[in-house]
Amino acid sequence: MKYAHVYALLLVFVFHSSCGQNQTNSPGETIKSENKDIVTYDWPGDTVIQIKKGSNGSILIAALRGVYRYNGKSFTNLTSKLGSNRFQDALEDQKGVLWLATIDSGVYYYNGKSFKHFTTRDGLADNDVICIYEDKAGIIWFGTRGGASRYDGISFRNFIMKGEYRWDTFITTFMEDKTGKLWISTRADVSIYDGETFTTLPNKSDRAYDIFSMTEDKKGNIWLGGWDGLRRYDGKTFTKSAHNKGYNFIIEDKKGNIWTFGSIGNSIRALSRYDQKSLYNKDPIVTVITSGPYSTFSGILEADDGSIWFGYDGGLYRYDGKTITDFKSAAGDK
Repeated sequence: MKYAHVYALLLVFVFHSSCGQNQTNSPGETIKSENKDIVTYDWPGDTVIQIKKGSNGSILIAALRGVYRYNGKSFTNLTSKLGSNRFQDALEDQKGVLWLATIDSGVYYYNGKSFKHFTTRDGLADNDVICIYEDKAGIIWFGTRGGASRYDGISFRNFIMKGEYRWDTFITTFMEDKTGKLWISTRADVSIYDGETFTTLPNKSDRAYDIFSMTEDKKGNIWLGGWDGLRRYDGKTFTKSAHNKGYNFIIEDKKGNIWTFGSIGNSIRALSRYDQKSLYNKDPIVTVITSGPYSTFSGILEADDGSIWFGYDGGLYRYDGKTITDFKSAAGDK
């Protein structure tokens, strides 16, 4: 894959030392509580923000009022000890540690026994944390409104993009491609980090702005979903799909289909599937699984069993290829 040689952003590196502490003795406030996790058998109606895979086939759901784990039978609120924080993302890393992103309250780290709290005082770029990502080397990346923070278990290193657009510092998502390069999207641009330098994608004539989700398909193409639609980048050019108006969430399933969740125009939002056999056609086959005038839409995940999970309007749903299950009412078909 070829990249542009001109980097349009001014990149500022900020290194925050934590006096030689390691990951199990990290900086940040330690929070212990005797409160027990809250278990419920139905989804509590919390507004879903993001959905991720957890350990042992579990599902992690980051919602405004808490982060929940679904074990196949019940939901456990993992954050009942943390009070009134509002959450935006969650990640269970390779060591089984949970990382929790909040709105304006920084990041929490949970090792199964106690929480640690990280904020700008500990080196985080900004306390409004949008997304969390772990790369193949086990480095944890945090996307914030004030730039990207890289945490190696000892200290934070911040990457603050300052370009011609006011949204250049607002990090929306990360993705590591098959070559090990890290893709970083802001609300203004998409850049690629090779471990030393950043390269901004050349897209001046048709900007890929407001990208909120990225995935790499089996052929190495990068799919980007944002407010202005779905795009495919083949290493040289962008191809924009004509079938949608804006998608916040996209994934590739095990069969190579691309799933999207977002607006399809006229205030209608939909969960859609792009058939893998026609992905690269001018007019691909798109199947709308469910649609409606939903006020919120968030999160999409393929579980280990191949089912598709998604959230909207305070609900959490699972599509098994035939039936959409509503976990709030356990009513089945919608």
